[in-house]
Amino acid sequence: MSKSLLLRGVAVTAALGLTLSACTTDDPDEPTDGSDAGCEAYADYQGNDDTTVSIYTPITDVEADAYEASWDEFESCTSITIAYEGTDQFEEQLRVRAQGGNPPDIAFMPQPGLISEMVEGGFAVPAPEQVAALAEQNWAEGWMDYSTVDGQFYGAPMSANMKSLVWYSPTYFEENSYQVPETFQDLITLSDTIAGTETKPWCAGIGSDAATGWPATDWVEDVFLRLHGPEAYQQWIDHEIPFNDPMVVEAFDMVGQVLKNPDYVNGGLGDVSSIATTSFEDAGLPILDDECAMHRQASFYGAQWGDDATVAEDGDVFAFYFPVIDPAGDTPVLGGGEFVVAFADRPEVAAVQTYLASGEYATARAEQGAWASANNQVPLDTYTDPVFRLVAETMQDPEATFAFDASDLMPGEIGGDYLLSQITEWIVGQDTQTTVDNVEGNWPA
Repeated sequence: MSKSLLLRGVAVTAALGLTLSACTTDDPDEPTDGSDAGCEAYADYQGNDDTTVSIYTPITDVEADAYEASWDEFESCTSITIAYEGTDQFEEQLRVRAQGGNPPDIAFMPQPGLISEMVEGGFAVPAPEQVAALAEQNWAEGWMDYSTVDGQFYGAPMSANMKSLVWYSPTYFEENSYQVPETFQDLITLSDTIAGTETKPWCAGIGSDAATGWPATDWVEDVFLRLHGPEAYQQWIDHEIPFNDPMVVEAFDMVGQVLKNPDYVNGGLGDVSSIATTSFEDAGLPILDDECAMHRQASFYGAQWGDDATVAEDGDVFAFYFPVIDPAGDTPVLGGGEFVVAFADRPEVAAVQTYLASGEYATARAEQGAWASANNQVPLDTYTDPVFRLVAETMQDPEATFAFDASDLMPGEIGGDYLLSQITEWIVGQDTQTTVDNVEGNWPA
């Protein structure tokens, strides 16, 4: 994938698209049996009338509303009710519910490491054959590996997030004659320049309730990938490179140049320590008031800007590719996504899991906006905002240098728990060596 494609600014709109119209009968009290006009596409999911399937996810607020709207027609045409529950304490509470004998029917799981943990605990159910067939057909090679444990496939991927983005204000940049940086050193030089003004170059926030810390892990992963390449990155995930290796220390320290620099952060929000207490949803918003100039966050952050912000190449907010360290090297893309994993083997659960793996569902969700998938059955013109079209193109491109979020691939007790607490301590003052030594010392045998 060409660097020029990634370096161009990419826009995003937070507005949700029109919801799908539900298919109904003339008599609102008459049950839908799949024979009504518009419901033919759901014939394979029929036969589970008046059942309920619970879905548990880390996705809340406006994104959750879009998900619930995306399967309205499926619910109406199949008489399967989907009971959606989003929470900011997903990883912790999923463990509690599974171990307590009360798991959800389906979970949207962003951490392959957590999938392995649920499998090893005997909680997750292998995916039906039709789900495996759809996953193999609809996603590029490699995606299935993330939800395969000991040779058994557990869930198809769904959304895809591009994390290698920096949000900024094109208006502010133009007024001050700033250029979008093409290398990491350019980024530091620009930060030094802005630090000499009344505006802080960066704003950041890692608050996310029980998952506080994950935005900082994304920073470290993006920098490690750029410093050491995809092969070393995978060795780090697999613990072939220990967590306290000098290569990891180097990545932390480069991130610290930005996030732990009082001259750089935290515009409109406070000092360095405020990063730990600022929610990730609010962290970039000072850009709109020129209180900070840049905010590194994934494509899904496009849903946070609000209706009053003009998101455009010449507007209030836009985004550019998180620049490379070596301009002569690869152009890596850090990303992530959710996987649809079942905890029950009832037929209605299989029907919902299968539908969510289909191109029809991915297209229905894409029509809601502020979302992208690596599902290659979604027509690219479904994505009406450029940032999510770029994400889809990138994730569907088998030639792209794509790396899945490292902490999500590490053992769940590290990537979804201990690392988060340690990187939060690092933000508020703990030194790098202590941080990486602590994580290494708690790595499961």
